[in-house]
Amino acid sequence: MSITTTAVLFAVTWFMVFFCVLPLRFKSQADHGAVTPGTPASAPEEAMVGKKAKITTVVAAVVFAGLYWTITSELITRHNMDVFGILN
Repeated sequence: MSITTTAVLFAVTWFMVFFCVLPLRFKSQADHGAVTPGTPASAPEEAMVGKKAKITTVVAAVVFAGLYWTITSELITRHNMDVFGILN
């Protein structure tokens, strides 16, 4: 696997995990009871984006390692996905 493919795979994995982590432990301004004027009540009270990015990086690294091993060990190849016999 080339370095570009590796970087793209990690980036896609990171963003997928990030979007899964974002809603965890979410507290809106309405839940807190103090809505800042000019913002919707559903806006986060405290975004904690830095903390969530660190959690995302750790989880994404573990998921990426599993994906990388699966791809490089050829446990699953494109020939496994060839249900119509087109690649032969």
